Amino acid sequence: MKETVVVAVGGNAIIRNGQRGTLREQSKNLQKVCAAIVDLVERGYRVAVTHGNGPQVGNELLKNEAGRIIVPPYSLDVCGAETSGSIGYLLTLSLRNQLTQRRLDVDVVTVITNCVVDEHDPGFDHPTKPIGPFYSEEDRDWLVQEKHYVMMEDSGRGFRRVVSSPKPLEIVERKAIRDLIDAGNLVICCGGGGIPVVKNYGIYQGVEAVIDKDYASALLAKEIGADVLMLLTGVEKVAIDFGKPEQRELDEMTLEEAKRYMAQGQFPAGSMGPKVDAARLFVEASDKPAAAIITLIDKMPEAMERQTGTRIVRERS
Repeated sequence: MKETVVVAVGGNAIIRNGQRGTLREQSKNLQKVCAAIVDLVERGYRVAVTHGNGPQVGNELLKNEAGRIIVPPYSLDVCGAETSGSIGYLLTLSLRNQLTQRRLDVDVVTVITNCVVDEHDPGFDHPTKPIGPFYSEEDRDWLVQEKHYVMMEDSGRGFRRVVSSPKPLEIVERKAIRDLIDAGNLVICCGGGGIPVVKNYGIYQGVEAVIDKDYASALLAKEIGADVLMLLTGVEKVAIDFGKPEQRELDEMTLEEAKRYMAQGQFPAGSMGPKVDAARLFVEASDKPAAAIITLIDKMPEAMERQTGTRIVRERS
């Protein structure tokens, strides 16, 4: 059977730093993303695509605030669902067009995905998930004072609003997603990390939060029995001692090494930390010799062939 790959695309790859986030900009950015995904399909891999929505859901909240006198505002979980649908639509268009151009008989399906979280998760009390645009220090002070936003510096690029981010416990649509992949479809799911819901006595209810896309992707990969989790980022390989004279890029990390480097603080929470931790969780939980790969979007095919990227494995072969 063909290997199944879960590809996690960041929301900042769809709206890049400094862009306004117009549909033209997002569609153009997605051309590159989708070309690399279709490369995997063309090489025979079964693919599920997940994506972030940090910039997009932040923009939706800004629209809410600007128009709240005229139109009733939506809750954060509904804004997440809206952006999952709109990004899924843009991805579907681009992927379907490129598959057609290459004469690949593969259909594309988007699943608006619900993720169960614990209503007592400490993430509800300590917001950490950045959303929306970047702000200056002066703007941050105004937003904290006037809007009561919780703001955090984001990787040296400015300040962003942060919201609650509980850990995902269960992908509600996991069986449907697995069935769609088994039927030969390219599936887009877990948009924005999935829509956070709590479950009490069999009843689901949405909650105001944004789930980290990398943790949701790791859980999805485990629950559908994926062979590879591909986490895309802005660098070709993970490095330790980043920015120092002794900086070293890693071709491979075992679970033991990943835990050690994380304990040393090599991977900050606002940067590479969640990706390495999500990779570790997937490899650790998988019941097969699975691997997680962290690399650039346009390096995916080469990374699958072990030519680049950082591969996280249970132990060295």
